[in-house]
Amino acid sequence: MTPYSTSQPLSRRRFLHTGSMLSLGLGLSQVMRLREASASDSTVPRDDTAVILVWLTGGLSHMDTYDLKPEAPLEYRGEFAPIRTNVSGIEVGELLPLHAKIADKFSLIRSVSHGYGDHDGAHKRILTGRIPKSAVGFVNDAPSIGCIVNKVREHARPDMLAFTSGQRSDTNSDSYSQGAGYLGRSYEPFLVGDPSLEKWSVPNLTVVPEVAPRLADRRVLLAGFDRVRSDIDALGAMASGDHFQQKAFSLLTSEKARTAFDLSQEASAVRDRYGRNAYGQQALLARRLVEAGTSFANVVMEHPGIPGPRDSIYNWDCHAVNCHVFNDARWRFPPFDQAVSALIEDIYARGLDRKVLIVVTGEFGHTPRISYQTGTGTGVMQPGRDHWPGAMSILVSGGGLRMGQVVGSTNRLGETPQDRPLSPNDLWATVYRHLGIDTEHSFPDHSGRPMPILTDGEPIRELI
Repeated sequence: MTPYSTSQPLSRRRFLHTGSMLSLGLGLSQVMRLREASASDSTVPRDDTAVILVWLTGGLSHMDTYDLKPEAPLEYRGEFAPIRTNVSGIEVGELLPLHAKIADKFSLIRSVSHGYGDHDGAHKRILTGRIPKSAVGFVNDAPSIGCIVNKVREHARPDMLAFTSGQRSDTNSDSYSQGAGYLGRSYEPFLVGDPSLEKWSVPNLTVVPEVAPRLADRRVLLAGFDRVRSDIDALGAMASGDHFQQKAFSLLTSEKARTAFDLSQEASAVRDRYGRNAYGQQALLARRLVEAGTSFANVVMEHPGIPGPRDSIYNWDCHAVNCHVFNDARWRFPPFDQAVSALIEDIYARGLDRKVLIVVTGEFGHTPRISYQTGTGTGVMQPGRDHWPGAMSILVSGGGLRMGQVVGSTNRLGETPQDRPLSPNDLWATVYRHLGIDTEHSFPDHSGRPMPILTDGEPIRELI
């Protein structure tokens, strides 16, 4: 058990649940102490670059979005046709018309594959860049990419959160295999929730009116720390609190952090352009966070937060038993198209296209061949696509990379890579290169054995 375990009384889950200013101070103090203890293990890369990962939980159907096969038999190609983009030779699905207008600002990777056909194993394989010890369960044995970035960048921006994730408030980092593994829980993401909700507030960073006077009085906060100091020391989590309390207080009172989370500072037209829904407002918040100094912002797109048809599903897991894959797409793809295209355009318009690299992906693709099954919610026979790790499409934008191209291809039925087969590690090697992180650098695992950031993978040469 690590010194900062969720089974202990002063857990991160407790801090997020209470939402109190005092809990935040204690939590940050504890986290900072844990990070300080291992500071000698971290490298110091460029701190002026960032990544926005748009994570499509359930997997993206490449056959209906970025790799359509109009010449394939009907049972493969489905109901959607490809449309031309503003780049000759690049086509996307007809439900992505806003993508089509800005293809010069993104590139598509169509030839990534891996061997994990269940959500849990695939989450771990993609999000850690490693072969998981077990394909069962979502708890990582190795740290996720975001946690690695958090570790390496821990001293770069003390007034900002290095790793954030837009997960639901009823989840934790293990729900999406974003845990820190052997790095320890202090490097897990800060969960920001869904900013499109009417009553959304940032856990632990919201200064409610009755607390504001206390926040202004530094002595009151420090007195509160002193009252529980003995409890913290009893857990062995802090040898001496003063230094870490000061650092926690700095983040707690960071004007930059509070401002980054304040979406009301955005013009209404900008918020409308992204979409007044979970997809759009998460993407906008991610842009604000990386612009303010966050190194890795994860946008978790599950339910778009708008009413859907009876034959739709919560996330992107488009089995026939879950949804009518094409009706679900007609509802889900427009807010996805709007949010992703707005994010890309905004990054370029604000001159962030060299600083910020956007990655859009899920854990795998979906079966090229359509299956039929009685829907659980509808009780009628309907089409769907199942899990398919044999081929998947990934969109990348910005990062100073070469845009307006397609890397790799799949066979005529979209089943397997045909040209330029790639692994998830090639994607992450490209991402780490953008961040200035040496993938050969290692961190000790639980047994003290040095574990390199990546064991294999090369930056995708067509992009650099």
